[in-house]
Formats: sequence, structure tokens, C-alpha cells
Amino acid sequence: MDRTVIAYVIYLAVSITLTVWVARTLSRNGRIFLADVLRGNEKLADAVNHLLVVGFYLVNLGFVALYLGDDGTIEDTRGIFEALSTKLGVVLLVLGVMHLANVYVLNRIRRRGVMEREQRPPVGPQEWIAPTAGA
Repeated sequence: MDRTVIAYVIYLAVSITLTVWVARTLSRNGRIFLADVLRGNEKLADAVNHLLVVGFYLVNLGFVALYLGDDGTIEDTRGIFEALSTKLGVVLLVLGVMHLANVYVLNRIRRRGVMEREQRPPVGPQEWIAPTAGA
């Protein structure tokens, strides 16, 4: 079997495994965060979480597929490791950037919601006092 094909198979197996693991981890742990961002609306949090996971899979697996191609043939075992380290390193960086972008956007939404809740008085006014004529 050609060494380039071996590198492709290893690259796809590791990249897909990493993508699935990161997506499941983010989905499981991000659900609580989404419920807080969405003010306890569990059904909406689950729906948004599912949509984020689908988008995450589409973007990352699409990138993995596009990045599969190689510029040249791999001639020895060292070349397999060099090609794999470069490709997997880029995939890991893309996964990390996607994760940080999601957390950043959700945190901004959460902050906005917290600020809106803090601007409302905790208790409505109980009575109205007319201004005095001398003041």
C-alpha cells in the first residue's frame, strides 16, 4: 500500500475521532451554559445546542476533507509523521478556534442578558409621592 494512502487513512481516522470527541464534549458541557444564556429555557437550549453541534460537524469535517490533499508523495516513514503532524496540528488549531469563537459569542449574549436583568428594578414601586411645591 502506498505511504500516502496510509497517511490519509491515519489522518482521517484521527481527525474524525477528534472532531466527534470535541463536539460531544462541547455539547454535553455547553448545554448548561446555554440554559443560563437562554434564561432557563431548556427546550430552546437543547435546540440551539443541537444546531451548534451540527454546524460544528459540518465546518470541521468539511475542513478535514478539504485539507486531505497533499502536495507531494510521501517517500518514507518520516514523511508520514511529518505530513500527519502538520495536518493534525492545523485541524487541532481549527477545532480550538471554533471552540473559542463559540464561547466568546455565547458569553457576549450571556453578558447582555445579565445586564438587562440588572437594569430592571427587583421590586416595582409601591407608591407615588408627589413633588413638593418648595423643592
